[in-house]
Amino acid sequence: MDIEYGALVTDKNGKILGDVNYVIMDSWSGEPRKYMVRREEEDDAVFFTPKQVAEVTEKGVKLNIAIDEMEQT
Repeated sequence: MDIEYGALVTDKNGKILGDVNYVIMDSWSGEPRKYMVRREEEDDAVFFTPKQVAEVTEKGVKLNIAIDEMEQT
């Protein structure tokens, strides 16, 4: 199942991070390289890669890492 814009993202501990706001595509392969989640309450963004995804369901995306381990801006 592909990760869609607006998909709800939670970390491995079940903490809700927000919705997918942007997908960064690899210009050579056309595959997704990173996904961005803008966090409104923190006024920043976090990024995750396809390798950091534990599962994708109709309800959203669950990561295999915690928020503390993620790349933030």
